[in-house]
Amino acid sequence: MYQTFAYYYDLLMDKDLYLKWNQFTQRHFGPLSNRKILDLACGTGDLAVLFAQEGARTYGVDLSEEMLTIASERSMEANQQITLLQGDMLNLNDVEITDLDVVTCFDDSICYLADSQAVSRCFEQVYQVLKPEGTFLFDVHSLYQVNEVFPGYMYNEHDQDWAFMWSSYSGDEPDSVSHDLTFFVWRDELEAYEALNEEHFERTDSIATYRQLLEKAGFTQIEVYGGFDDESVTETTPRWFFTAKRGA
Repeated sequence: MYQTFAYYYDLLMDKDLYLKWNQFTQRHFGPLSNRKILDLACGTGDLAVLFAQEGARTYGVDLSEEMLTIASERSMEANQQITLLQGDMLNLNDVEITDLDVVTCFDDSICYLADSQAVSRCFEQVYQVLKPEGTFLFDVHSLYQVNEVFPGYMYNEHDQDWAFMWSSYSGDEPDSVSHDLTFFVWRDELEAYEALNEEHFERTDSIATYRQLLEKAGFTQIEVYGGFDDESVTETTPRWFFTAKRGA
């Protein structure tokens, strides 16, 4: 069992969300069999496994070695062949994957980029690794979620051997938020709980800015949805879903 933040963080993830992201991907791209797909910021590999089970030639890239270690075990347990690579979404040339049919980047991973310039660079990198008419799918927190829902948000959960505390605060920059995440994990050798803490910074942009940055990178046919099931965007939509195409 991994005594790491990544392991316990994975325990809290709602696995049904991966099924919804998979369904969203197939609805907006089509069958994945024999297609070449990259799950960017793949985390512990749950979505990549689902893609592989659909018959896709699947790649996963993540910055975290801990996450990729869990993803590797997850792919072996599922008996699925997935190429997992440690890499930065701002430097995809380093992982040497090209001619992709689809790139996905879900679970608000884009929101972890430092500023709009970094988002622009990420979009440019994704454009370069897609084949002509390839599809890019991602989601981000809405301005409403970041500015109205997260500030003051608190969540707690516990089990026999661990407890979790999550608190969110408005960030120093506009349209940003800081998440204080702490796990308290029981250690037999210490006969005490050990605190595992991480501070997560997220930010978002307006829909207009995301569109502008996608177009600047060369993307066309840009669509925006307000949920997993292609709901319309409203003033209180918590998450925006984007689809875009690389030009021919």
